[in-house]
Amino acid sequence: EVQLVESGGGLVQAGGSLRLSCAASGFTFDDYAIGWFRQAPGKEREGVSCISSTDGSTYYADSVKGRFTISSDNAKNTVYLEMNSLKPEDTAGYYCGADVAPMLFGSGDIATATCSIGMDYWGKGILVNVSS
Repeated sequence: EVQLVESGGGLVQAGGSLRLSCAASGFTFDDYAIGWFRQAPGKEREGVSCISSTDGSTYYADSVKGRFTISSDNAKNTVYLEMNSLKPEDTAGYYCGADVAPMLFGSGDIATATCSIGMDYWGKGILVNVSS
């Protein structure tokens, strides 16, 4: 059974930093796409950043480029999202999602595709609250 457990959320002042972790289990951590999605009250879910081991791709939403960095530690089956220069508009519930052995139909890369479409498996989510 695929399980994703998020950690690292909390309250931070604007301009501060947080590191989110997504610990994955239940699948071999060598062929995957894993990403972070967020949803604020009254807004649609947004793919923030995704990474794929299948084709080595990464994706960042325009709103976080230059501020957030996604990385993976295959030895720990964990994906991280380093968030710097946080803004109040980053406040949301953050969810880790994963696809196992993802496939790409058509052009592009897997990270962009999965961040746009969504994932098959989801964590329960954590809250990030950035105060002004």
